[in-house]
Amino acid sequence: MTRSRSALLAIVLSTTSLSLLYGQVDKIVIPAGTPEDQALNAINNEQDAQKRLAMYQDFLDKFASNPAAVAYANWQLSQYYQTASDLQKASEYGDKAAAGAPHNIDILVSQVTIAQGLKDNARAFKYAIQGGEAFDSIEKQTKAADVTDEQFASSIASAKEENQGSYDFFESAAFNTIAIESDAKTRMDYIEQFTPVFPKSKFDEQVASYAMLSLSQLKDNKRLNSYAEEALAANANNIPALLLLANAYVDSSEPGGAAKALTYAQRAIVAAKADDPAAENSKKISAGVAHSIAGRAYAKQEKTNLSVTELKSAIALLKGQDDQQFAIAGYYLGWNYAKLARLTDARTVLNDVAAIPGPVQQTAKDLLTKVNTKRAAGN
Repeated sequence: MTRSRSALLAIVLSTTSLSLLYGQVDKIVIPAGTPEDQALNAINNEQDAQKRLAMYQDFLDKFASNPAAVAYANWQLSQYYQTASDLQKASEYGDKAAAGAPHNIDILVSQVTIAQGLKDNARAFKYAIQGGEAFDSIEKQTKAADVTDEQFASSIASAKEENQGSYDFFESAAFNTIAIESDAKTRMDYIEQFTPVFPKSKFDEQVASYAMLSLSQLKDNKRLNSYAEEALAANANNIPALLLLANAYVDSSEPGGAAKALTYAQRAIVAAKADDPAAENSKKISAGVAHSIAGRAYAKQEKTNLSVTELKSAIALLKGQDDQQFAIAGYYLGWNYAKLARLTDARTVLNDVAAIPGPVQQTAKDLLTKVNTKRAAGN
């Protein structure tokens, strides 16, 4: 068995220490000197690529009863076709290799990469999750009787360190699949698989946002609110969850809904830190939306002046940043001004809103017409 082949393809001899390290993570083991090892040496020494392909096929037939040998040969064929840019065949042989060594992290990395090249998002996600599970299995090993606790802990730490880069790759690949998935049900299915495999992910906040978007599109309000509450239990400053709950309560008819909306909106304002000079635009928009919801909540409580203050803060943050959210805040501010008989102020803000195409435009135009009629009548 050559050094280059073992380094590239992670073939190792079966030893006590390696068994300890990789009790759960598959390593393809071809013991030196065996007929399989001799056949692989012959293949490796063959310079003609087409002949090597034929030799691998013969190898698969000859050693069909040896799962490790079969997995290795299929992986070699997968890599050959990947290099030759025949990703479909590479994927097919990779599937066979992964079936024979389902916890082999190197094979799973290869399968994710091939699936990405094919733009096969479902397959990329499947193998990314499988890779994450393989990494998680490192800590689920059973300690051998002849191994000390210190040796066991050290071996697990070493195995995790060795495979951390692959774990990060799987995590990013799985998240990217979630991010580009357009179907709400499929996206939510992915999220439910992602969360337990990649706990405390660096993408937690974004995943929560996609989950809440998915559930909103599916009109599963009960589950949506439950998910938001769970997201807040994990991270009390999860801004998407805070805004979702604030918006849900401000639109609800349940007793105390406005007060609950106000609580969540105020928490979102604090979490967004829009006053920080280094605040990103996304945080300023989030704060603007939170101020807008707070303004609507105060309006429902008949606290018009407080509502005006919040809505003015909202439009200051949203103008030029998010037209649709600006339109919502501007409409309610115009409505408050009209209620306070500040018709000129109402007309100014409603003119801006009525010029923005979108769901609020016609409602703003209707209110603007009423405001202009009252102004013309001198009321």
